[in-house]
Amino acid sequence: MSDRDVGRQTTAPLARGAVALAALMTIASPAGAATPFDAQPLDAGALLDRIERLSTVGSVLYVAAHPDDENTRLIAWLVGQRGLRTAYLSMTRGGGGQNLIGTEQAEMLGVVRTGELLAARGVDGAEQRFTRTRDFGYSKTPDETLRIWGRDAALADVVWAIRAFRPDVIITRFATTGRNHGHHTASALLAHEAFDAAADAKCFPEQLAHAGVWQTARLFENKSHWRIKPDTDTSQWLQVDVGTFDPLRGVGYGEIAAHSRTMHKSQGFGSSPQRGSVREYLTPEKVAAGAAPKPGDDPFVGLKLDWSRFEGTAALQKALAEAAAEFDPRAPHASLAKLAEAHRLMQTVPDAHWRAVKLAELEQVMAACAGLYLEATVEQPAARPGETVKVKLSALGRSPSAVLLTGAAVDAGDGSTPAPPLDATLVADGAQAIELGVAVPADLLTRPHWLVERPTSALYAIPEQTERDRPDTPAALSARFNVTIGGVPLQFRVPVQFTRTDAVLGERRHDLEILPPVTATFAAAGTVLPVGETGRVRVTVHTTVDRPLKGVLSLRAPEGYKVRPAHMSFELGPKAPERGFDVELTPGPKARAGLLRAQVETGGRMWSLQQQIVDYDHLPRRTVLSPAEMRLVPVDLKRGPTRIGYLPGPGDKVAEALRLVGYTVEEIDVDTVAEGDLSRFDALVTGIRAYNKHPRLVALHDRLMAYVAGGGRLVVQYNTNNRFNPLDGPIGPHPFSITRGRITDETAALTPVDPKHAVLTTPNALGADDYAGWVQERGLYFAGDIDPQYTPIFRGNDPGEDPLDGSLLVARHGKGVFVYSGLSFFRQLPAGVPGAFRLFANILAL
Repeated sequence: MSDRDVGRQTTAPLARGAVALAALMTIASPAGAATPFDAQPLDAGALLDRIERLSTVGSVLYVAAHPDDENTRLIAWLVGQRGLRTAYLSMTRGGGGQNLIGTEQAEMLGVVRTGELLAARGVDGAEQRFTRTRDFGYSKTPDETLRIWGRDAALADVVWAIRAFRPDVIITRFATTGRNHGHHTASALLAHEAFDAAADAKCFPEQLAHAGVWQTARLFENKSHWRIKPDTDTSQWLQVDVGTFDPLRGVGYGEIAAHSRTMHKSQGFGSSPQRGSVREYLTPEKVAAGAAPKPGDDPFVGLKLDWSRFEGTAALQKALAEAAAEFDPRAPHASLAKLAEAHRLMQTVPDAHWRAVKLAELEQVMAACAGLYLEATVEQPAARPGETVKVKLSALGRSPSAVLLTGAAVDAGDGSTPAPPLDATLVADGAQAIELGVAVPADLLTRPHWLVERPTSALYAIPEQTERDRPDTPAALSARFNVTIGGVPLQFRVPVQFTRTDAVLGERRHDLEILPPVTATFAAAGTVLPVGETGRVRVTVHTTVDRPLKGVLSLRAPEGYKVRPAHMSFELGPKAPERGFDVELTPGPKARAGLLRAQVETGGRMWSLQQQIVDYDHLPRRTVLSPAEMRLVPVDLKRGPTRIGYLPGPGDKVAEALRLVGYTVEEIDVDTVAEGDLSRFDALVTGIRAYNKHPRLVALHDRLMAYVAGGGRLVVQYNTNNRFNPLDGPIGPHPFSITRGRITDETAALTPVDPKHAVLTTPNALGADDYAGWVQERGLYFAGDIDPQYTPIFRGNDPGEDPLDGSLLVARHGKGVFVYSGLSFFRQLPAGVPGAFRLFANILAL
């Protein structure tokens, strides 16, 4: 049973991995493992496909490093063509990447990319798993990756994923050798090591209380098409055609794969469908027993991947085969008698793992054949701890076959609210609706389980072993329905959700969120404050309570800061649910870096949480709670000209950071560049990937160069130039290329080429301390093939590599200055790195 489908609850996770026998199903027990109800509509072809898959008893674990690393073509084929239970194990949640659709970075970007992976799996039919390891940005070697993650911790999580999922085959996306992203290679190395360790009871024995040892039969490497050249000899590799057509679904697996991959919207991975034959290549890397498949063999040759792997299942095999053969697309309910027989036989399967997995699949199929629809809804998007919320339970039978509804309940935390006794027959659009008042536990809040505790630089803090590979967090409230289908008593679980109708998108739904009555959210994660100057930060109090709410917001700063005001009274309500406060902060000479904390008192209780909302068309809306705090960093900062025109790039918070330290920043668009009065700006700054996002900038090159020649300053932050984001045209007044050169070690030395250059001395004299405390990296997409009329400012490199000169270029042009920067100011400034602000101030003052 897929963790992806199980109800989610932060404080009291649902039991996982087993489906209760009908005789044990009781409404009084919220811990009972009910089958997740699959509300996804199934046409007759998809339903027959599900019935046929019940006869396949085999699984594949696909292993890689990040969201979007997975080969959706192969995954879609494994699920659809071969009927195999397939899961993608992503080592990370992808928070170290860039964001092309919004401003989320770091852990919030990880939340977005987690949702995108789940959306992708909803398309290709596979499941999703994770480890605790964090995406800390680009890594050039697997040794560095494993050192930062901690090899033992990372290996333990891969071993756990194998023991919990029990794959017959593991497939790695990447090789264990060769030049690649360090995370990529590390994922393959860990999969190879875990292949053996998962079968060894001496390895991570603490896991054995929750899952037994497991020996996977084979491990393959999925050869990358990027590395296959026209003259590559593929004759010794195993080959599968993943472009085959599925007549039941009316599409090929290349089409399904493209739809799945397009879910990775934050990475700009929209894909067009491939139709027709497409070869994927596999090489056997590890085999537990017997001979490895030879070229020309099916990769699964010699493996038992049906019920014959277990004794005493002949009758079950026969019943399932007959259910598929006799399926009538115009009368799916006619299959229920044979499926009920299979249900009885399946409960005698000796293997508890596969018995649980396949019973859950079978029960979902039976519900679909019976035309059953279940849902649990509320009329409010959020509730508060301790509140009573009205939940509407709805059951609808839409086929000639009767479904008996015998009970229902709503679970919240450790408690359960049962419905009155039920004995309703649902047949031919027969419906039953029940409303229950459900008390929300006073200590329950909706938070991603991997972010409840503060993560380390390497790992998310997830104490519970059984939650470490879980893709997402259980719904705060869930409902259980007891039904009888084809004479078989079944229990289904559905999340309690809020639904609304969007005028453009139609129905939108998300799990009911449990939020505090009031939050206090800072406008930025951190800020740099010039010593002795008064700066402003904004904090917004927000309520989801639908009645008047009064309270007091209090701020507490580290020693050495003056806060005005420190206490603010407010009154909120349905017509005015939020209010923003601008607070003045002045760091004195003894001020040190620290946290500004917000606390709200209302109704005799203190709250200290802030909220960020993820809301995109392709993802369910989600509120993410975190401690109400903001990092303060005092800095000795001098500014030159302060009127800045800023053209944002994707995922860009630099303009906001510059405002916080006293710059007057106007965010502009490409039309302003084309037609506006640019002379009013002392400097123009383009955000990261602005030329990729706005290709029109290349056509406006002459106008930009005229601005520079007239005395302006143009600062271009990094862009990319590759087959996904080609950049064809000039950027600066003289030629240079954009390379993949980068410095990933944020502590690597940046050596001035000319220590007396103005960018290093004026108005801020930079020293060694200014290059300390940087986050994630020094920079990326450095310049190459540099025209001699540019002046490189820094020379630097990662350990063991040749020096690079393209991190920061300056060129005089007419009366003005052009700057290209690969330094990652887009990370450093929002993170409040003092030296990055002082360097950027010098750039703007050239």
